[in-house]
Amino acid sequence: MSYQSVLKPGLFDNKTILVTGSGSGFGRCIAHELASLGANILMLGRSEDKLLTVKAEIENDNPGVVCDYGCADIREADSVETVIDKFVADHGQIHGLVNNAGGQFPADLENISPNGFLAVVRTNLLGGFIVSKAVFLKSMKEHGGNIVNITADNFGGMPRMAHSGAARAGMENLTQTTAVEWAYAGVRVNAVAPGYLASSGLDTYEDPEMLECIPTFPESVPLNRVGTESEVSSAVCFLLCEGASYINGVTLRVDGGSSLCLSSPLGRKIQRAQRNNEAYDGFHRATFPKILQQK
Repeated sequence: MSYQSVLKPGLFDNKTILVTGSGSGFGRCIAHELASLGANILMLGRSEDKLLTVKAEIENDNPGVVCDYGCADIREADSVETVIDKFVADHGQIHGLVNNAGGQFPADLENISPNGFLAVVRTNLLGGFIVSKAVFLKSMKEHGGNIVNITADNFGGMPRMAHSGAARAGMENLTQTTAVEWAYAGVRVNAVAPGYLASSGLDTYEDPEMLECIPTFPESVPLNRVGTESEVSSAVCFLLCEGASYINGVTLRVDGGSSLCLSSPLGRKIQRAQRNNEAYDGFHRATFPKILQQK
């Protein structure tokens, strides 16, 4: 069995695409779908063990597809540039970049230390800037390309995730600015903002309040369910492809409508979907998070 993409086979033949944070979660899924569509995959992350596991999966599922990896902390410009230099030397032009790597921890704003706040901003904002700049200067400035940034459903605030919400909002604005400044080089830049998703990352939370809240996520979504990693990946792959060649500087919300009016008293009374709300899950290696199995 292989990835069941809704996009046409061979869509990314002869294209090389870099995915950060591709050792797990969204990044792993996106790398798999791109490979299934013919792309040669470059993976960047901090854990070599995780990257090697995903590399083996991709090569097993997609014979003939090139899959390479490099280890670096996206917050460290020198390390990132070293990896990108090697990628370009070994594989030539980088046609696409998915800035997926990120992370945060739940905490009330009054309890977040300056160092904790800065650590999340460096991961979720500075890291994307560092990788984008390196790829632009070392490949895309000369050859053009496409960038997709993974942000988050931060619209209307992110209670207990203030550090991440601020960084993600910054990444949305950076997406818009980059889309303008780098258009001259033939580079498109867009973003995807996932809402409540059934991703493996949900099982990493240990905060009691978060663990109590996660199973109730569907109650905040008009479509009355959480999304899948595949539904995020589909949006990313579309924005990277030639069919999106006139889309530049947008943030596409993949959230089932959770970013709309549900924070208001009237919004909480809206009836949730009872039909035509089936999830799409083309990722044959997806693992449903244990925390959502409790509901």
